[in-house]
Amino acid sequence: MRFSRCSFLTVLAMIVLATSVSGQNRPFTHQDTLRGAVTKERVWWDLTYYHLEVKVNPADSTLKGQNTINYHVLEPYQVLQIDLQAPLKISAIYQDNKNLEFRQDGNAWFVQLKKVQKIGEINELTVQYDGRPLISRNPPWSGGLSWRKDKSGKPFIVTTCQGDGASIWWPCKDHQYDEPDSMLISVTVPEKLTDVSNGRLRGVIQNADHTKTYKWFVSNPINNYGVNVNIADYAHFSEKYQGEKGVLDCEYYVLKENLEKAKSYFQEVPRMFKALEFWFGPYPFYEDGFKLVEVPYPGMEHQSSVTYGNGYKFGYGGRDVSGSGWGDKFDFIIIHESSHEWYGNSITSKDIADMWIHESFGAYSETLFVDYHYGKQAGNEYCIGTRKNIGNRTPVIGPYNVNRGGSGDMYSKGANMLHTLRQMVDNDEKFRSIIRGLSAKFYHQTETTEQEENYLSEATGMKLKFFFDQYLRNTKIPVFEYSVIGKVLAYRWKDCVAGFDMPLKIKINNKDKWVYPLGELTQIQVDENSTVKVDPAFYVTPAEIKQ
Repeated sequence: MRFSRCSFLTVLAMIVLATSVSGQNRPFTHQDTLRGAVTKERVWWDLTYYHLEVKVNPADSTLKGQNTINYHVLEPYQVLQIDLQAPLKISAIYQDNKNLEFRQDGNAWFVQLKKVQKIGEINELTVQYDGRPLISRNPPWSGGLSWRKDKSGKPFIVTTCQGDGASIWWPCKDHQYDEPDSMLISVTVPEKLTDVSNGRLRGVIQNADHTKTYKWFVSNPINNYGVNVNIADYAHFSEKYQGEKGVLDCEYYVLKENLEKAKSYFQEVPRMFKALEFWFGPYPFYEDGFKLVEVPYPGMEHQSSVTYGNGYKFGYGGRDVSGSGWGDKFDFIIIHESSHEWYGNSITSKDIADMWIHESFGAYSETLFVDYHYGKQAGNEYCIGTRKNIGNRTPVIGPYNVNRGGSGDMYSKGANMLHTLRQMVDNDEKFRSIIRGLSAKFYHQTETTEQEENYLSEATGMKLKFFFDQYLRNTKIPVFEYSVIGKVLAYRWKDCVAGFDMPLKIKINNKDKWVYPLGELTQIQVDENSTVKVDPAFYVTPAEIKQ
């Protein structure tokens, strides 16, 4: 989660931020292209493995380390792009024990390879770096490191980088389209502190300089922004959850003063898994386990290491983001951020412009959680309540190849789009099988909006092009314009993209009826003085035309 929702003022701020981030208010730069495009220096090699080694020094707020990169050669080429953002600097790059020349172009570093790169080979490159990384002033909405202290004065250090990029704190191929198949994360910290990162803990090494190195191994593909470091004087406890694929190890790392509270409160986690595995299918990372890690910001979807800072309160910091009352029944962060294990981490958008794939399903997971535990009507009320958070100022999909997301409407508008699609399917078992099928089809893959649209169109048996154009690429909400004159009901779609033909469920004299509006008026016979009501689960605007 990069954006968030907690109050009307926060929503307005989110919309302003989203508009700015989407690139609507400024021209794009050469650096935007280097960051957001699959450049010729990126396309020829495919990531297979990272070993990130980093020493974190709280005394002077510095990082020092290296990243060993294994890659598969797809095309013969001799220049490779690595990303690392100022003020961090690359000090050396070598391959086969030979130092390599490199040049810097802003946050992109171009490496001149000596070894001839042959198609099919797996090669290795090591990048050494150091410096004081950018400090996050407002995590997770700004990227960087947070150098905090807990109540006892001990260091409390975390990373956040969604949107800004993982290269804000470690050197990598910083684009969402490519992920390593596995990763080892070795983090060295003062010996009285604990590091929690992604995957499973392989071991802890006591070093002679009064530091410890924590080694975490991720056995599944992982996106760059999902990699994290969380350092504190943590307390730890665990449980085993009997899930769809067997026993899932659930680990919890919290500040010591919150240990007893967390042991009781994190009963929310099994409730989350019951609902989300039912709707989305098996948790995607059984091999790496699941962790919930306390941090000094609201939370983020770091893969198998979901971070939590919601104050042990239901809602979002104690607020129901829907205003329906149902948001007070669950912890927003535990549900929303954990849902990204399916949509965001297992399935990752190739381009950040398509982040709706992450956030629309993440936001809709809240509705599905409420539906599972409290019933369909409750879920319906929750989803409809979130519409107050929608701004409709800029499209949900952002500009491609420049590392810019779309608007913050990817959350609530995206959720209501999916809820509308569910109404169109008109069969919850079928809808559930469709989204579980989506989780399975793109399991551990990166994907595009086009792939998502094609899958949903085929799975539903509907032509959804204009549906997605309307909700993802347009800012106007469909208006169902209608009038009843005598025994004639006339209706049409207004404020829609050309060709929009979404079916709609209405009630005529309290009886359900499907209608099929177009841009031109359609007329049907009804009883005289009939009443018409649009099903509120559809995200449309009813507009009765009085004669």
